[in-house]
Amino acid sequence: MAEMKDTHIVEIPVDEEHQQKVLRCLNAITAIQHHPLMEISQSPGHLLLLKLWQREEDRFGRRISLKESRMDSIRREIFQLCCFFLIFHGFFLTLLFTSSNEHNNSDNISTCKKWWIPSMLSLSTSLVYVFLVQVKLYRYWKVWRQLQRERNDNRALTRCIQELRMKGASFDLSKEPQSGKRMKSSSVEIKWKPITWCSQYLITICLVCLTGLLFPASKFMLC
Repeated sequence: MAEMKDTHIVEIPVDEEHQQKVLRCLNAITAIQHHPLMEISQSPGHLLLLKLWQREEDRFGRRISLKESRMDSIRREIFQLCCFFLIFHGFFLTLLFTSSNEHNNSDNISTCKKWWIPSMLSLSTSLVYVFLVQVKLYRYWKVWRQLQRERNDNRALTRCIQELRMKGASFDLSKEPQSGKRMKSSSVEIKWKPITWCSQYLITICLVCLTGLLFPASKFMLC
């Protein structure tokens, strides 16, 4: 008759530290399951909305970068036009001063009567530069206003994305990003509009004033 073998159950003692590790792991798994991002991944509507908003945020970033590059380019063009303006008048006045010293007294009387010819040349050239600078400034501030709108919209979209990531499936899918704009009263807007315009087109104002000062320079040199 086969001998019956006794089965022994060995109990492995579990210390308190091991139990705490197991509890921490279970708590971590539970937290992951209830994390907002996990809820979003399990909800097709919220996941699609998050992807669409992230794609739109990336487009905003590219447009903002292009507008900033465009503004830098316009600033360089304005600086070059101002340099050409000063170089032209420096060369023009030097040439005029040199030619006036080469004439004797009899020729000086005849050339004095024609002082308006170089003055009109200086004025017409200056007005061309002033017009080009004004066009560049107008484009610059137009791009600047577009850039501010893009940044406001991007900030509003970023806030909605953060809210969606925090709330998870409880986020309202009908919510849309709204850029906060500070409303101004008409009186304040009218009051500050001339000052704003002057500050934006200060370069044009300076060039116009300089053109007016340089216009009679030909008469002073020739006469």
